[in-house]
Amino acid sequence: MTESGTCPVPDGELHVERSGAGPALLLIPGGTGAAASYRALARLLAERYTVLAYDRRGHFGSTDTTDGPLTVTRHADDVRAVVEHFGYGKALVFGSSAGGAIGLELAARHPDVVGGLVVHEPPTVGLLPDADEWIAFAEEQAAASTAGDVFGAFKGFLGSIAGAGLPPLKTVRLPHEHEWRLLFDRELAGFYRYLPDLDVLRRSPVPIVLTAGEGSRGFYHYRPARALALELGLPFVELPGAHLAPQRNAEAFAGALNTVLADLVL
Repeated sequence: MTESGTCPVPDGELHVERSGAGPALLLIPGGTGAAASYRALARLLAERYTVLAYDRRGHFGSTDTTDGPLTVTRHADDVRAVVEHFGYGKALVFGSSAGGAIGLELAARHPDVVGGLVVHEPPTVGLLPDADEWIAFAEEQAAASTAGDVFGAFKGFLGSIAGAGLPPLKTVRLPHEHEWRLLFDRELAGFYRYLPDLDVLRRSPVPIVLTAGEGSRGFYHYRPARALALELGLPFVELPGAHLAPQRNAEAFAGALNTVLADLVL
């Protein structure tokens, strides 16, 4: 059974959900920020954990009254608020894609609320030799959306995650246009420009595992996690599936994630 509610945060409210029993495990959504994107994964993880999930600020059931960029720092502060809203001192944390970037900032900014962190394919391209190209790519999608071509930005973005098990672009429709517009206009470029404070993470007491999908090998979204693991001297683990495995291959992904989580101690 899933319990839902709202968590007050500065300049908004977050839609939050809780299910299962056991140690607290918070899931940070990527993409357009929906707790529902992890629904199948949460159901499987709830067999071992109390799973906390939320809609990212401004998306779906969550509100935001600010203008301008929604920063990774602001999102990390929101995650802390969710942990505290449910009455936990600490939680294990999992984040995929943009959610992984938020998880890294959470570990750097609020290590006291993170019992352990698993990061899956974050778009933190700053350590890559072609970083400027990927940041320019994100800025191009933002510019297209701002100019009114949200679908063009959407197609460009999906094309960048080739190998993720997506259908051919000619068959894709644009769902939830408001959420995509918010991602492109206020978040995407910031996610790509974001690089955590490496010195802070090197000193951090938070156990962190970087992960990427076996099916993502050879694609750009595999590389940042590997580069961060090497730079920080942290574990790197391949998980089943590709970039969207938490959504599209939830059963296999949950099994492998449970193994990784079992090595992290609250």
